[in-house]
Parts: sequence; C-alpha cells; structure tokens
Amino acid sequence: MKLIFAGSLSLAMALCAVPASAQVFEGPYVGLQAGWNHDKIGNASSDIGNLDIHDSRDSFTGGVYGGYNHQVAPNVVLGVEAGFNLGADDAVRGNAAVIDPNYSFDLGARAGYLVNDKTLAYVRGGYENTRARIASAAGNSHDTFDGWSIGGGVERALTDTISARLEYRYSDLGSDNGSFDRHQALVGVAYHF
Repeated sequence: MKLIFAGSLSLAMALCAVPASAQVFEGPYVGLQAGWNHDKIGNASSDIGNLDIHDSRDSFTGGVYGGYNHQVAPNVVLGVEAGFNLGADDAVRGNAAVIDPNYSFDLGARAGYLVNDKTLAYVRGGYENTRARIASAAGNSHDTFDGWSIGGGVERALTDTISARLEYRYSDLGSDNGSFDRHQALVGVAYHF
C-alpha cells in the first residue's frame, strides 16, 4: 500500500512539477528505494561449510540510500553513494540448506550524463555486502557474503529538490568458486540538499 501511494505521489509530482535546474544533481542527497530482487545461488561457501543449494528466489526489497554528486562538466556528473536494504520473504532453500538474507549494504561510485537539464542517465559500480542466516545439516549460523555490483539507471528531477529514478543492478556475491548472483530493479525517490 505504501509503495502504491509513493508511486502515485511520484507520478503526480512529475506531471505537476515546475521546471527544475541541472543543479539538482549537485551536492548531497538522501532517498528511499524499493523494488524486485532475484537471488540465484549454486554452491555457496559459508562458515559452516559448502552449501549446495542450486535454487533461486524472487522477492521484494526496500531501503534507504544517500550520496553526493558533483557536476564536473556541463553534462557530466560524478558521485559516490551508499545504501542499506532489507528483503521480505527472500530465503533461498535447496538440498537441506537455507540462505536467508537479513540485510545488505553497498558502497559505490556513479558516472552520469545529463541528457537534458532534468534527466541524468548513469552507470554505477561498487562493493556489496549481504549478512544472512544460514542453515544446513552441519548447523545454523550467520555469515557475510561480499562481492561487487554493477548497473545503471535514469534519474529525473521532479522539482528543484526532489528526483525519482529507475535503476538496474547486478551483484556477484559468490566466493571460493561459489555462485551467488543477485539481480535488482529498483525505483527510488531522493531529496537533494
């Protein structure tokens, strides 16, 4: 319900928005994001041993993000960003083993091109960390899965201080010949200071 309300509010703001300047993509910002998460796990190396899962799971994810943009040329924006996300009903099960993500955070860099004064197309990449509950015949524990992510998106200024974005991310959280891939499609709304 909250997601529908936030989406409706964003759409209404986009339709009624006053012209925004490119300066919205300069300086610090904070935002909320939500969307689709797909985890695909093969063999995952963990603190309690190798987890042979070979399954995938689609789920909802939501969280917060914040960062800083700097316009280095008339149409080029560089920035850094950090985010924190929680998932819902996202446990991946298979072969008597479970990986149930508790939360994840990411640190990354963005490079964007201003298509016009209100629209930024960008690519991003960085580090991702997921903390998860794990269980198998060997026992129960918590473990951390580290990896890298890459993606891109489009961000649109709705007002002089509010922007909305649509973003795709791919993350590789596997290690020691393990396979833990994550795909995400996220919608975000940010306030720019």
